[in-house]
Amino acid sequence: MFEHNQTFHSTPARPGAARIGPRRPQLASASRTVCLLLLRTLSHKINNLVLLVKWIFENQHKLQTVRWCSSSLRYKELEESAQTLEHVAAPVAAAAPDVKPRPYRAPETSFKHDDLQVTLAAPYQLQRKPDAPDLGFGKYFTDHMLKIQYQKQLGGWQKPEITPFEPLSIHPAAKALHYAIQLFEGLKAYRGVDDKIRLFRPDLNMRRMNLAAERSGLPMFDGDELIKCIKRLIQIDQEWVPHSETSTLYIRPTLIGTEATFGIMAPESALLFVILSPVSAYYKASDDGAVSIYADPSVVRAFPGGVGNRKVGSNYGPTIDATARAAQMGHHQVLWLFGPNHELTEVGAMNIFMVYINEHGEKQLSTPPLNGLILPGVTRQSILELASEWDDLTVKEEVITMDRVIELNRSGRLLEMFGSGTAVVISPISRMGFIDQEIYIPTMKQTRPVFQRIKDTLLAIQYGHIDHPYSHVVS
Repeated sequence: MFEHNQTFHSTPARPGAARIGPRRPQLASASRTVCLLLLRTLSHKINNLVLLVKWIFENQHKLQTVRWCSSSLRYKELEESAQTLEHVAAPVAAAAPDVKPRPYRAPETSFKHDDLQVTLAAPYQLQRKPDAPDLGFGKYFTDHMLKIQYQKQLGGWQKPEITPFEPLSIHPAAKALHYAIQLFEGLKAYRGVDDKIRLFRPDLNMRRMNLAAERSGLPMFDGDELIKCIKRLIQIDQEWVPHSETSTLYIRPTLIGTEATFGIMAPESALLFVILSPVSAYYKASDDGAVSIYADPSVVRAFPGGVGNRKVGSNYGPTIDATARAAQMGHHQVLWLFGPNHELTEVGAMNIFMVYINEHGEKQLSTPPLNGLILPGVTRQSILELASEWDDLTVKEEVITMDRVIELNRSGRLLEMFGSGTAVVISPISRMGFIDQEIYIPTMKQTRPVFQRIKDTLLAIQYGHIDHPYSHVVS
């Protein structure tokens, strides 16, 4: 560096003349400094360029789309495409007015379990495991989570990763926050009598999740690949699976639209994540183990053509107020009705079943049909399949109205009512409020109740007391 007390002559040096004072060594030193700085900058840029080239080489198969600078182009393209489709499809629709339901569409691309990357939590990040009696439902979470990003501009699904459990960072304009472009699933891991951990029919959860994704404009995926990733997550956090047959590890896969743009359209970016929570009973029942429900004809949970048959968050938030009003009247849950005939659809977040003596004197198990208003529950399907194998029980899907329930109860033919779902398994119902009536159902007075037989069978499968194809062993 130059010293402040050094002086220089401004007269140009003649050829062959000696330089004045300390000017020559100072210029040489400055040149070396500048050269070093240039070399360092160039080296840094070369390193960045090498990393960029390496990334492009590794991900060139994903670079199938070009990011537009403005989303207005997308709006215009979608608008023009819609107009073209309407123009072309009009004569076809006129010629064939009967449109069949669109079949299940498999995803074109998906993430792969073989690409799973795992980062384990450090010792200081590990959480204290609560005692089983203190669990409640969804209050505690395990040490790790699964995250899978979707970026359309990068070719779709990215590599899945298991990381320490952490809060999500999400843009305030993310579509999930504004337009409820999100969905979730719920399944459980059970620690069996042989200490093996089992899942119960996860393939049905994956199929239902993909159907909800398709309806919501979210990316679909290969369900088998997600099951493999979930199994690995459970293996890592296996000590969080309760050593009890009254508690389980609840698994919550969730898919949200994360694209940070306004406009109601399919997001170009999304996040699929899975978190785990050790749980016990979903809610407290009465002293006899049954629940009381309130049938409120003034509110509906779902409507024809809607998404009542999909597990999306927008089906659940609007039920909170009605459930709170039912609780003020001494009931645990709401029985959701539909239409002028007050058809039964669901109870709380459960499918509903009824056991009664039919016109032929047979004991019959009935549940409302899947008409688009009702979630196709995994437990519901399992009950129908298992009970259909029992010779002493008739099983049927049929429309059930409140008038039918009241008439059967008045004539002494109504024996049981109960709800079913992943969270509760089986929840017997002993009382029902309807307008100004209190209907008492003899569910808990049966000597050999059907609900208990079904519950025992399901739990025996889930906890490994009997081998069954419904069970998927994790480890």
